Amino acid sequence: MLRYTLMRLGIFAGCLVVVWGLVYAGAFPRGFGDSNLLWVLLLSLVLSAPISYVVLRKERDRASVQVSQRVDRMKANLEANRSQEDDAVDETTQAQGQAQTSS
Repeated sequence: MLRYTLMRLGIFAGCLVVVWGLVYAGAFPRGFGDSNLLWVLLLSLVLSAPISYVVLRKERDRASVQVSQRVDRMKANLEANRSQEDDAVDETTQAQGQAQTSS
């Protein structure tokens, strides 16, 4: 997942550099007053989203499989813990029942 995030940030940074260059070269309009930085950031974000959607498809699928496997493993561990707790409660109940019948 970290790899996917870093790749996505790299695509955004690349788009940011390209858009910044195009704005200062005059190919894209500048923002009004102090909003130029915001304009460049938003335009970079809009351009990087579809690029990363297409380019990082395989990496996103791989990350999804890893997350899914991790969730399945955690569910199995929780179920194992629950069954151990149930067994411990059953043993305690049996021991208490036997103690009461022998008294």
